[in-house]
Amino acid sequence: MTARIIHRSRAVARQLRHLGEEGMTTAEYAVGTVAAVAFAALLLAVVKSGPVKAALTQIIVSALGT
Repeated sequence: MTARIIHRSRAVARQLRHLGEEGMTTAEYAVGTVAAVAFAALLLAVVKSGPVKAALTQIIVSALGT
């Protein structure tokens, strides 16, 4: 009886450790996704700014004009 309880408690502990690892992986993906979205928003803001937009427009016009 005691051996069965010990075996069962070890099995439950393994399951809990496995669940904990899944949660950490999901959290890491969530943080990575948030960071990627923040970087994309920053890049979009920079590209839409006046000087950068003018420079990109000039590059495109000169590339298409030749």
